[in-house]
Amino acid sequence: MLNVAHSLPRPAPMEVPTTPGSTAALAAQLFAQKPEAELLYLAQNAARYPPAVGAAAVAELNRRGLLPDTTSPLPPPPPPAPPETWTALVGQLLRGLFIPSRRFLATPLLIDFTLLVFGLMVLSGVSAASPTGRQLVLWGSNVSGLTLHGQPWRLLTSVFVHAGLSHLLLNLFSLWLLGLLVEDRVGPLRLLLVYLACGVGGSLASLWWHDQGINSVGASGAIFGLYGLLLVLLIGKKLVLDKSDRRAMLGLVLYLVFSNLLSGLSGNIDNAAHLGGLATGLFIAGPLSLFGMKSVNK
Repeated sequence: MLNVAHSLPRPAPMEVPTTPGSTAALAAQLFAQKPEAELLYLAQNAARYPPAVGAAAVAELNRRGLLPDTTSPLPPPPPPAPPETWTALVGQLLRGLFIPSRRFLATPLLIDFTLLVFGLMVLSGVSAASPTGRQLVLWGSNVSGLTLHGQPWRLLTSVFVHAGLSHLLLNLFSLWLLGLLVEDRVGPLRLLLVYLACGVGGSLASLWWHDQGINSVGASGAIFGLYGLLLVLLIGKKLVLDKSDRRAMLGLVLYLVFSNLLSGLSGNIDNAAHLGGLATGLFIAGPLSLFGMKSVNK
């Protein structure tokens, strides 16, 4: 390897403010003839040599202008980031809710598509508060007499049809919350496949349970499937949580599941679809979607 330092022109001997012929003057003249690489080595390893050797090496490096100027002022620190306001935080939440990004893609797309379907329903004349059963059938609800007799696509279309604005907002809020919790870990494709598979699973369970006939709509089965997926992630230790936080999250998810099922015992709520979606996410779609994923904590 070529030593570039030896090819540099020899500097003139340093003028020293000492008596000619003194030891310091002789050392300065000697070190003026040394290449830069040797001077750097001597300065960096001064502890291995007498103090005068290290001092002479540093002095010669300083004379050649190879040492940094410690007297130059430091660059000013960057200005502090402005504090986040409530307006900025709300704006970030809304962008994450409706606008797809690299981190969250499937969740905003599902929310946007569900809103689009409801908007088209309202524009076509369907009541935003209380659509009729016939209107829901026209838009793809899960109906025993049609789904099982040549229209199986209703198993999926019914997931995106909702019986009123309150029904829609409740499901979309749950979808957004669960999507934020799991999509960043499992990825958009897995989340989308689990959501759709659990929606179909909930529709099938509804048809099986209501053997006297049913006209069912809503994303509840798919959302319960995401609860099942989240339980699989927690049990399989696929989320970045310590033991206490994981237990707390498990308790919260179980509470939400059972409270929603209990509230479904009264009113016009299809708990069969809830249980079917939950079972699909917990025992089929959720475990299948986790193949290849590594545990992230103990």
